[in-house]
Amino acid sequence: MTDLAQNTALLPAAPETSVDTLLQRALALHQADHLEEAETLYRQVLEIEPQHADVLHLLGLIAHQFGQYESASEFIMAAIERQPQAFYYFNLGNVMQAHNRPAAAAECFIQAIAMQPDYADAHNNLGNAHRALKQHEAAVESFCTALRLKPDHAQANNNLANALLELDELDAALEAYRNAIALRPDFAEPRSNLLFALNYQGRAWPGDYLDEAQRFATLALQRATPASAWQVDATPRTDRPLRVGVVSGDLKQHPVGYFMESVLAHVDPARVELIAYPTRHVEDALTQRIRARFSAWHCLAGMSDEAAASQIQADGIDLLLDASGHTTYNRLPLFAWRPAPVQVSWPGYFASTGLDSIDYILGDAHVLPEGEASHFVEKPWRLPNSYLCFTPPTDEIEVNALPALANGYVTFGCFGKLLKLTDEVIAVWSRVLHTVPESRLLLKAFELSTEYVQRKTRERFAAHGIAADRLLLEQGAPRSEYLAAYHQVDIMLSPFPYPGGTTTAEGLWMGVPVVALKGQRFLTHIAESILHGAGQAAWVAEDQDDYVAKAVAAASSAGRDALVSLRVDLRRQLLNSPLCDAPRFARDLEQALHAMWLEYVSRVAATPS
Repeated sequence: MTDLAQNTALLPAAPETSVDTLLQRALALHQADHLEEAETLYRQVLEIEPQHADVLHLLGLIAHQFGQYESASEFIMAAIERQPQAFYYFNLGNVMQAHNRPAAAAECFIQAIAMQPDYADAHNNLGNAHRALKQHEAAVESFCTALRLKPDHAQANNNLANALLELDELDAALEAYRNAIALRPDFAEPRSNLLFALNYQGRAWPGDYLDEAQRFATLALQRATPASAWQVDATPRTDRPLRVGVVSGDLKQHPVGYFMESVLAHVDPARVELIAYPTRHVEDALTQRIRARFSAWHCLAGMSDEAAASQIQADGIDLLLDASGHTTYNRLPLFAWRPAPVQVSWPGYFASTGLDSIDYILGDAHVLPEGEASHFVEKPWRLPNSYLCFTPPTDEIEVNALPALANGYVTFGCFGKLLKLTDEVIAVWSRVLHTVPESRLLLKAFELSTEYVQRKTRERFAAHGIAADRLLLEQGAPRSEYLAAYHQVDIMLSPFPYPGGTTTAEGLWMGVPVVALKGQRFLTHIAESILHGAGQAAWVAEDQDDYVAKAVAAASSAGRDALVSLRVDLRRQLLNSPLCDAPRFARDLEQALHAMWLEYVSRVAATPS
């Protein structure tokens, strides 16, 4: 998260003049979040003093809060022209960062630091810009500088943890998140980030996770005033569609976007009317494709939870979907306000949110088996087939011939975050590589852009006797290039306990089978669910020995013959499977949402008046 310098401590004291009286009234309104009234008074000041740098800067901050990034930039740059100050550059950097211009943001923060070297917040936000530029080691250095200047900087600890995750330093990241929480127990963001990061641990216990999630929920509830009445009738939705809101920061090129796109195209607007509540202003080609599927699009960026809850209630939402969970750009604390009478978690997370104000978690029989209901405060609701529906890529990339035929050896692969490669995973994969002579392992991940991570990865495999020349290490790439990388792979290996989700489906799309391990909780079941939905359940191993056996068998001479024919036919099988049957999935989803609504109607009817 980016810290904004917009408090009065950074502003000059006001002398006794009419202009300054106006300015002080405007500042009070600004701090009370009465932005339109504050803007009016700021503009009155400019009519009197057109060159007033502080007012130009403050108008830029208001434009920033309204999401008007071009205007915000112009106002703050005008302030800098008249009276350069470190915190003007700082806030200009924040505007650039929010406008997805991290290189420009970094230059602004560097300029702020040049003017004020001990500006801890500027070092912190420079670290965020470095992260956006994939300069992870530079980001760590900036966050550490911020902490040297201000050891109790909770946000810098949180951001340091984020950067450490990108350098595959899970234990250090968990410690930094906990430091942030200790410094500011009321700080929700590191609590949410900690919960997400805990899923990467090799042996995370659902009970321990749930305890942590409920601590987050307690904090969120302390800040909320939950609604108990809504502007909707508690009656069956037969005369109009169910109004369903979707809160997400990922209605774009992201796994959430990929798994929702084809479904949105087939939702019957007579049964379900969709309203989007994106949590940030970032949009791309996928956003433009799906935007028309929503009857309204209300961005929550810059809105307080209370204001966002009021917006959702005013929109008459019957059922509100959280499509983020504890992932980046989530607005989970908003759900503690209960802006809709029925609230559901789907499809962006894979564990309990901890919030009992979220009524249901939507899944299927594989990710939500009967014996694991105690892992959730939400009520499990199971769709009849897969809980995900894969949207085939629009990229025109054909399936190629089996690489082993030309190479003379088998190439295994894993595309995804290196944090998923626990010590246990590396030990099992090393067994596979030792058993299959001359085989290679291709790892493709954004973290591999740094020499530090490459060296560390080679060392981890070397500890199991795997020579460096058996590893093919590639950094991440845009999706079209990334999909083409499957042309190098014969067999994908899904990690555990955090398996591949999107990468599993994409591997199948590219004709590459995926070996996965049967799990013990929602997250660990995801690849299992996808493979069942795609008709490829035979690739799910019961235990680690079975996992090694399946990988080795597929790489054998007889196995390679089967791989040749499977590679030719796997995309067709995928397209004809429930995993890609968007019309059927949309009907299943509509039915589930209406059934949830009817449960609510029944509860209301059974409650004494």
